[in-house]
Amino acid sequence: MVISIGLEGSANKIGVGIVRDGEVLSNPRRTYCAPTGHGFLPRHTAQHHRDNILKLVKQAIDEAGVSIPDIDCVSYTKGPGMGAPLVSTAIVARTLAQLWNIPLMPVNHCIAHVEMGRQVTGADNPTVLYVSGGNTQVISYMNQRYMIFGETLDIAVGNALDRFARVLKLSNDPCPGYNIEQLAKQGKKFIELPYCVKGMDVSFSGLLSHIEGTAVKMLAAGDCTKADLCYSLQETVFAMLVEITERAMAHTRSKQVLVVGGVGCNLRLQEMLAVMAQERGASLCSTDDRYCIDNGAMIAHTGNLMFVHNMDTSIEKSGITQRFRTDEVHIAWRD
Repeated sequence: MVISIGLEGSANKIGVGIVRDGEVLSNPRRTYCAPTGHGFLPRHTAQHHRDNILKLVKQAIDEAGVSIPDIDCVSYTKGPGMGAPLVSTAIVARTLAQLWNIPLMPVNHCIAHVEMGRQVTGADNPTVLYVSGGNTQVISYMNQRYMIFGETLDIAVGNALDRFARVLKLSNDPCPGYNIEQLAKQGKKFIELPYCVKGMDVSFSGLLSHIEGTAVKMLAAGDCTKADLCYSLQETVFAMLVEITERAMAHTRSKQVLVVGGVGCNLRLQEMLAVMAQERGASLCSTDDRYCIDNGAMIAHTGNLMFVHNMDTSIEKSGITQRFRTDEVHIAWRD
C-alpha cells in the first residue's frame, strides 16, 4: 500500500491531493481569478499559490485522515506550465520531502491528466484528447511512451476561449470557459468562422483574430448576440478537435476515446465526442470538474505509479521544466 501526496500549481489552480493505491483520499484546491477582462499573470498567480499551499497541505492531510509518517512520497508538477507558479509549488514539495525524509517524484502535468482519467473512468488503452488552457494534444500510447498524434500549432484551445471571454468582458469566476459554455447554450445564430485543421494539427490563433474583429463589428451593428458568438466559436473549435481525434482513432483502431484537461469538462464537447465515438462503434470516457480541472490528486496518483517503479529524483536534480513534452516521459508502469 502506497500513499502519495501531490502538489499541483502549473497555472491558476493550486491543489493538494492524497492518493492511496489509486483511491483518492482528499483533493482540495483553490483558484486564482483575475479581474474581469484580464488574464492571470505569473507573479500574481505565484503569490496566490504561496498564500494558499500550506493551508491546502494541512487540509488535505486532515481530510484524508492520515498522519505524516503514513505518507510514502511527495509528488509535484515539474511542468509544463507557467514558470513562477511552478517554482512556488516545487519549492514547497522539495521542502516537505526533506522535512519528512521521503522520496520526491517530479510529475509531468500532461501525463498526470491522462493517468487520472484512465484511473477514474477505467479506460484501458484509449485515444486521448487532452484539452486545457495551455495544451491541446491528441495522444496514443505505444511502447512505454505517450505519443502525440496531433496538437495545436500555436495557442491551446482553452487559451483561445479565455481570450475571447476577455473580449466579451465575461467573468473569470469560476472560469472563462465555463461562462462561454453557459452563454453558448442561448446562441441561435451560427456565424461561419475559419476552420483550421492542418493534417493532424489544429490552429486557433487566426480563428481567434477573426472572431475578435467580427465580434466588435457585429455586436455594434446588432447583427448578433454574445451568445451567438460563443455558440459559433464552440461549435467550430470543437468540430476541429473531434475531427483530428477521430482520425487518430481510425489510425490506431481504438475503441475508446478519453477526454481530459480543463476544457474536457465542457458538456458540448463531450456530446460531440460521444456522437463520433458511437458512430465508430466506440465509447467515450469522460470525467467531471473534480478531475478534468487541474488538481493535486492527479499528481499524487501519477507520483504513486512512479514511486512503485523507483522513478524518484534527488533534491539536487529536482526542478521545473516549463516546456516538458508529453512524449519525453518513460511510462515504466505500462507494458
